[in-house]
Amino acid sequence: MSVHIGYAAMLEQFHPSDAVGFAALAEQHGFSGVMATDHFQPWLPRQGWSSHVWSVLGAIGERTSGDFGPGVTTPTFRTHPAVVAQASATLAAMYPGRHWLGIGSGEALNEHIVGEYWPEAADRINRMFEAVDVIRKLFTASLAGRDVRHSGPSFRLESTRLWTMPATAPEILVATAGPVTARRAGRVADGLITTSGPIDRLEAVLARFRDGAREAGRDVSKMPKVLQLHLSWAPTDEEAMRDALVEWPIAGMRFGRSDIRSPFEFEQLARTVRPEDFAGSMVVSADPDRHRAEIQRHLDLGFDRIYLHNVGRNQAEWLEVFGREVLPGLHA
Repeated sequence: MSVHIGYAAMLEQFHPSDAVGFAALAEQHGFSGVMATDHFQPWLPRQGWSSHVWSVLGAIGERTSGDFGPGVTTPTFRTHPAVVAQASATLAAMYPGRHWLGIGSGEALNEHIVGEYWPEAADRINRMFEAVDVIRKLFTASLAGRDVRHSGPSFRLESTRLWTMPATAPEILVATAGPVTARRAGRVADGLITTSGPIDRLEAVLARFRDGAREAGRDVSKMPKVLQLHLSWAPTDEEAMRDALVEWPIAGMRFGRSDIRSPFEFEQLARTVRPEDFAGSMVVSADPDRHRAEIQRHLDLGFDRIYLHNVGRNQAEWLEVFGREVLPGLHA
């Protein structure tokens, strides 16, 4: 069985044209697909960018041949779920069988900008699942050639349909870092997305996702289990650690961050991160074998799609090294 290792295009760190170019280069080096981040602001001011994910995904579709999707978008504050459904259906119509839709509950960093009240986590999660319901209704009704309506606690949809649809609706993957939401996702979503972290947390998330799928009578073996895995590789350990501390101190922050609203607040908090804070959350090393072992450990855990994010700016060099020395040694 082939291994699905994709490229994570971090639109917070690169000009959109560069991000598209790196996605194409990743495919040339053996990466299987692309996950692109959906941010209105970068985590840190020095990251410097934050382009519109749907625009970039269209360009990635043209430059690559593998799967691609937003990892993840939030159809609950900045964007109504009907608009997200339209954007996703359009990409799926243009690139049949390649596009998937990743949905999350959002971070204040990106969603507070429209000036709405920022609710507690439980409310955000309920909004996310209602958005999934709206999008699913639109996909299903539009494929059947009929209109649909929705009236719920958070969203209204007047009678309408999507007039541009693929032959098959995109997969809807729900993002979660917690077991309760994972179980709920197993019951209603097509698959799961999560990010790298302690192994015991990831084991619990996968187990609860499987539980939810079985409760709903679904075949969990056919449901994608997707991981975005952060890492820091550079030619020396010292450079790899410098990249981690400068470019992605987020991985070393041992506290919740969903309520923080400004890149400048994250910049202040990043000053507290030390090299030892990355232990257990991200491999920081110049040794390709260490990174290969970490990726394999997550494949063995049960993830069937892993999208790699190297936190440094050295994307071209990293893609060449991993394509030559890491990807060939991985197995499903």
